[in-house]
Amino acid sequence: MKVTNLLNSAFIVACIAFIPGIVGAQTANNNNSARQINTDVNSNTLRTNSPNTSYLQPFNTTFLAYQGYFKEQGIPSGGALVSEFQIGKVTAKDVVQAAVKANKLPAQVLNDQSYLNAVESQLTSLSNINDSDN
Repeated sequence: MKVTNLLNSAFIVACIAFIPGIVGAQTANNNNSARQINTDVNSNTLRTNSPNTSYLQPFNTTFLAYQGYFKEQGIPSGGALVSEFQIGKVTAKDVVQAAVKANKLPAQVLNDQSYLNAVESQLTSLSNINDSDN
């Protein structure tokens, strides 16, 4: 029980530390051409081979959803997000679509299966953290 509380506290502190950078991340130029995506290790954004295009890491997209930034787009926050993901009512694609509608991601990301898989992995991680609390 104490280890779980410690992990949750560390997660919350880390989340609070990342909020300013995540929320203020630039959105991408919506160019429909296909590009190879590379991760910039020192940044909260993904960069493509185009110098004008960058967007949120899958972790940050999931974190924004968890924090309630996509409520206007129909994505629940916190435990409700985790619960609805677990029962299949909310999918990784739903979260990414919400981020696109909120102008946090370009529409082309909806066709990027590796990005969708990474968001799903993050949602699964949140589910696992939530399950360990019980």
